[in-house]
Amino acid sequence: MASGPSFLTVAEVAGQMRVSKMTVYRLVHSGELEAVRVGRSFRVPEHAVAEFLDKSYFEAG
Repeated sequence: MASGPSFLTVAEVAGQMRVSKMTVYRLVHSGELEAVRVGRSFRVPEHAVAEFLDKSYFEAG
């Protein structure tokens, strides 16, 4: 098995981030979330989800 990057579907990303698929599509189209187009669908590298979440944290208070 190849040991390249692992990709997630938009639905899987939405589930992990607890947001709607439309929100994921918006993030992809705005360039905030890295994605690869495969045919008519998008695949998001796992590392891109982790990076997005890491940079999205903010200090409350």
